[in-house]
Amino acid sequence: MFAVIQTGGKQYRVAKDDKIVVEKLAGDAGAVVELGNVLMIGEEGKEPTIGAPVVENAAVFAEVIEQGKADKVLIFKKKRRQNYRRTKGHRQEQTVLKIVEVSPTGSKPKAAAKAKADPAKEKAPTKADTAPKKQAAAKKPAAKKPAAKKAPTKKKTKE
Repeated sequence: MFAVIQTGGKQYRVAKDDKIVVEKLAGDAGAVVELGNVLMIGEEGKEPTIGAPVVENAAVFAEVIEQGKADKVLIFKKKRRQNYRRTKGHRQEQTVLKIVEVSPTGSKPKAAAKAKADPAKEKAPTKADTAPKKQAAAKKPAAKKPAAKKAPTKKKTKE
């Protein structure tokens, strides 16, 4: 089963276990995100369901793999013979998603329920985490060395 979704002003054809890079979405790594703008759902050997503009009750669930930034795009402006040059750069924020499930009915996947139940398993603090940290000993100022003596200047002799 596949779907065509819309996010960030772009359209993507996705299927289960696909990895896609989209414009930034809210959510930390490991969170499950619901993409509700499903424009079309299709299945092998069947006629696809096309929305007007979206398919009712359909949803695509994806797991956030990482948040990051795209490569830098340089913007350079110049007006000839005017001594005008400007250079700017831009790095678009983006999210890498792994498609967990394509759901024509909009029901949440089992993986999403498991991901939300796991926070109870969070790491318990260890002795090293709770032990008070030793403060660094205050450094004494270095002793000043006496200034080096200059060599005496040569006297001019009359000839």
